[in-house]
Order: sequence, then structure tokens, then C-alpha cells
Amino acid sequence: MSDTRDIPHESPGDASAHTAQTPQPPQTTHATHSAPTPPPISVLLDGAAEAALPVLRAVRDDQLGWPTPCSEYDVRALLNHLFQVVVAFRTLAAKKDADFSHTPDRLAEYGEQWPDRFADETARLVEAWAAPGAEDGLTGGMQLPARTVGAMVLLDLTVHAWDVARATGRPYAPAAGCVTELRALAARMGPTARTMNVFAEPVPVPPGASDLEVLLAETGRDPHWTAG
Repeated sequence: MSDTRDIPHESPGDASAHTAQTPQPPQTTHATHSAPTPPPISVLLDGAAEAALPVLRAVRDDQLGWPTPCSEYDVRALLNHLFQVVVAFRTLAAKKDADFSHTPDRLAEYGEQWPDRFADETARLVEAWAAPGAEDGLTGGMQLPARTVGAMVLLDLTVHAWDVARATGRPYAPAAGCVTELRALAARMGPTARTMNVFAEPVPVPPGASDLEVLLAETGRDPHWTAG
């Protein structure tokens, strides 16, 4: 996108020496309409964390073994996965290598304090992506653009919060701006994600589906999933 604009140049008139020159109306230029600048990833992550935390804090111990829309995870495993992702992507924001080889059982480690510890970890995640230069350059094992990598953790925090809400019967609404960013991510990365079995095949959605429902379907989720 270029910042250069074509500015018309004024040319002298033909007024004769004995005739006063008529003032000309000021020339106007048409402003170039460009797409609005998207919010920083750190701002979107902060909003996503605020939307997710009430859902996660409401999880009861007796619900930890319940199934989720992610068929490979029950609620407990999904929460531990979210812990792993939040910590690892904080490292990626600093352009350092992250270890995804093992998922620690943070719920067992932190006991009843796990929701508070998760809140602390998401706050550190936001801080890491707000650091100068965090969105610049490349990061991660695949050397992807850093903003794309930041959007990937935003996707996990948004979609997995919906997973937990759906599994436990809680209401959930994504933070403003997140779904727009994530649908753009899904459009760019969806084919690769499906090849790598990160996304399942898209699920059809009826006309009039919400943006969140379309995003969920693009990741291979049934927006109307129920445990039964």
C-alpha cells in the first residue's frame, strides 16, 4: 500500500493585464481510502483473555473429564493445552524457540489456584506481544511472520474458550475484533492447517450464520456441537 497521492498542480490563468484575476476555488483532492489499520495483537489478546477467563473460572472439578468439541481433548486436557500454548507463544513473541514436545499437567501442579495462574500467564502473554518489535520479522519453527504467529495464539485462546464454554454449558462471546482477525488467518492458513491436521475439514453452515459460527466451521468445528 502506497502513501503517495497524486496532487493536482495549479496552472496560471489567461487574465489580461487590465483585468483582475478572479479568485479560484481551492483545489481539492480525493482522499485515498485504505483499509483501517488492524489493532495490535497484544490488544486483541488482552480482549480474548478477558472473554475467556470467566468461562475458565467457572469450570467445576466434576466437569474436567467431560468431552469437548475437540475430540482428542476432554476439558482437563484442553485446559492444560491452553496453558502450554500461552506459555510457548510468549516465548515465540521474543523470537525464541518454544517446546511443544510435552504438555505439563498444570492443573495438577497448581491445584485450586490454576485459574489465577492462567490469568497470570495470559497477562504475561499480552505483555510479551506488546513489547517493541514483537510483531516484526519472523518467528517460530516455520519462520512465519510474527503477526501471523501472534494470531495463531489468539485463535487458540478464542476458539478453545468457546470449546470449554460449549463443553460446560457456559455462555461465551468473543472479544471485539478477534473474529475478523481470525477469519483472515483461517483464510490464509486453512489449507496448510488442514494438511497438518491442525484443522479438520470445514463444516457447512447455513445462510445467516454469525461470524463466530463461520470461523468455528472453518476450523472444522460444528458450531452447534453438544456432548450428547
